[in-house]
Amino acid sequence: MDKQYEKIINFHGHSCPGLAIGYRMTLAAMKYLNLNMADDEELVAVVENDACGVDALQFLSGCTFGKGNLIFKDFGKPVYTFYDRKSQKAVRVYCNREKIPEQIRTNRSNYINWLLNLEHKDFLELQLVKMEEPQKAMIRNSLKCDYCGEYVMETRIKKIKHKNICLPCSVKLTIEN
Repeated sequence: MDKQYEKIINFHGHSCPGLAIGYRMTLAAMKYLNLNMADDEELVAVVENDACGVDALQFLSGCTFGKGNLIFKDFGKPVYTFYDRKSQKAVRVYCNREKIPEQIRTNRSNYINWLLNLEHKDFLELQLVKMEEPQKAMIRNSLKCDYCGEYVMETRIKKIKHKNICLPCSVKLTIEN
């Protein structure tokens, strides 16, 4: 096991097949586009699941929700798309489960070792894709919810009877009325 993967385990909390898959997917995509870890928003990652592998992606790529260069689409697919703002190229990487032998998946530690040591082309599919450049992160104002008093991003406020209401409070108000 290499030192970089050990650091990712420490970040994530444990080693698991999902983490190993995310590690290999991210390394393969970044190598394909000849990229290094993002300092700011020069690299954008679009993930189609919220599984363990996304932690590896964040650790290796520097794409995070906080910087605004990690976009989550809840499709439940083992797919990441990386977009390089400088070259304006995007690569989609897919973990093809059909290429992973069933007998490998039955033993967790063998499965992880298999994932970490196999050539990525043996279970990952990489494809250059056309992609519109994602918007850069925007700093939004916060407004106070007139119901609970907590501050919330202005884009997540609902106007109800001329009052600023956060989304959780808007649900409460709907239930109460």
